[in-house]
Amino acid sequence: MTVRATSSPTPVDFDAVFDQHYADLVRYCRRLTGESDAAEDIAQESVCRLFGHEIRAGPADIRAWLFKTATNLARDRYRTTTNRRRLLEVHPVQPSASEAPDRALEREERRAGARAALETMAPRDREMLLMRYSGFSYKEIAEALGVSSSSVGTLLSRAERRFADAVTGLEVGA
Repeated sequence: MTVRATSSPTPVDFDAVFDQHYADLVRYCRRLTGESDAAEDIAQESVCRLFGHEIRAGPADIRAWLFKTATNLARDRYRTTTNRRRLLEVHPVQPSASEAPDRALEREERRAGARAALETMAPRDREMLLMRYSGFSYKEIAEALGVSSSSVGTLLSRAERRFADAVTGLEVGA
């Protein structure tokens, strides 16, 4: 593979550039980051970015470009890691308590019952309820279903009543 330099008429051999600079680049990145895996990732990314980039002069400029790119990638990685740590300190991730098996079964049964009740409803009622409980505003529901926004409240109330009746009917039938 070759990388074309804009000021030289001959293309630069990508494989030769990789072989010549990769080990030094990894060592440099290891010193920057203190981590072997991160250093290899950054060095690889730098070399990959070289492939799609035109260098304006000779081999010394290629080396400088690779190390500058690696430095910028290492800085970006450091910023990202620092921000993640800061956010985790402010908003720590807490493990959720596992749900008791009987409660999980009850919850799944309620969900299945709600789905079954929704399937028995008219499409417009079902869509209206799903949109409302997905956070859509009355105006958005009206536009999506082609009804007046002033009638959405009444239509939703009727759809909720039909849903409750459908759930009750399914419970009685079971």
